[in-house]
Amino acid sequence: MAPKAFWIGLGNMGRGMCKNVVEKADVEHPVLIYNRTKQRSIEFSEKFPSGKTEVVDSVTAGVAQADVIFTILAKDDVVEAVAEEIFKAGDITGKLFVECSTIHPDTTTRLAKLFTDRGAEFVAAPVFGAPAMAEIGQLVGVLAGPEASVEKARQYFKGVMSRNDIDMSGEPYEKALQLKVIGNTFVANMVEQLSEGLVLSEKSGLGTQYLHSFVENIFPGPFVAYSTRIQSGAYHEMSYPLFPVDLALKDAGHALNLAKASGVRMKNLEVANAHLLEVKKHDGEKGDIAGIYGAVREEAGLKSVYSSTLPRSLAIRRATPFALVETYRRTFASHNLEIRNNGQRSNRTAGCNEANTNTRRWSVIIGLVIVVAMSLAAWFFSPKGENQVLWRSSLILSIASCFLMWAVTFLAQLHPLIEPRRSDLRKEYIHH
Repeated sequence: MAPKAFWIGLGNMGRGMCKNVVEKADVEHPVLIYNRTKQRSIEFSEKFPSGKTEVVDSVTAGVAQADVIFTILAKDDVVEAVAEEIFKAGDITGKLFVECSTIHPDTTTRLAKLFTDRGAEFVAAPVFGAPAMAEIGQLVGVLAGPEASVEKARQYFKGVMSRNDIDMSGEPYEKALQLKVIGNTFVANMVEQLSEGLVLSEKSGLGTQYLHSFVENIFPGPFVAYSTRIQSGAYHEMSYPLFPVDLALKDAGHALNLAKASGVRMKNLEVANAHLLEVKKHDGEKGDIAGIYGAVREEAGLKSVYSSTLPRSLAIRRATPFALVETYRRTFASHNLEIRNNGQRSNRTAGCNEANTNTRRWSVIIGLVIVVAMSLAAWFFSPKGENQVLWRSSLILSIASCFLMWAVTFLAQLHPLIEPRRSDLRKEYIHH
């Protein structure tokens, strides 16, 4: 009998992760859901068929019913406060707790002892990836703890919430968070590098569109998604940031503390952290990590980027939250991104428009006509003699095989197997 799951936390990451557990995991019971703001839980639950989810009124009520409990929360103090509520549920012996939050390694060690001392199982399972990747189940999980516990938790990761996992079975819990904290410095440094590169491209007269093309061709995936979001300025319009500056500062702080304790200096991160502090000062809690670009621009004597003052050189389509989902979907479906340099707001949320799709379909037919013509030419113009049949067969089979390989790849890009769903899109973004 499949265990009963309970999900705590429906933030930017939690919503996509929980959605995939509801839709893909082997669960026989409704997935129990709790969020501090109950209305968010209700709205999230309403997106699924009846009987797939159940909103609970408190942490203790959910823990009492569940066998496996997932938590993904914003900060260390919030995680510890929820842990205290969990302990009020009474006996938790034999229950599996999967902690996915990005917290300090020491906090994880302390929490794990509190849970295991009460007879529960504990797995440290932070994840790598943006909310768009969480939406389509393309995260990378990091699982640490006793092998038996990790094995129980793994069924909810690869193929459900994640595309792959970093297995730390048998390792101390804190190692998963050490990797997560260090890994997140790559994100901050990536945004810092993109920001500095884009500003230099603009001030030197090169033009940001050419640097974006370079990133698109050499560093696909997160680099392209962040470059698009950075230049669009759309993050200033969001009611809630995709990667809040407070969380970015928290992650940077944990990494810098870990580095200091280890006798290491992370100078790149120190620069990014300073710019994050400027974003916090300028935008408050609504600041986004992409705001580093604005801080770098101001240092260079340029105007900070807002949606209403987007420089003409930044000819990038608007990056709405769903457009970012589409960017990641195309990346993992081996589909080349199509950035349209017209400076206008795109009203499409699923990528290519119908006209482009029809054009691509005609490309397959035109290709087939060309292949037939080449095959006929091979038939009539093959060298005469005892090897003519061999010549004809080899040429025609080669031409047909090349066409089939191209057509399969082309059609897979046109209709990829990985498709985003808008069931988890917040109401304020539906008009996009």
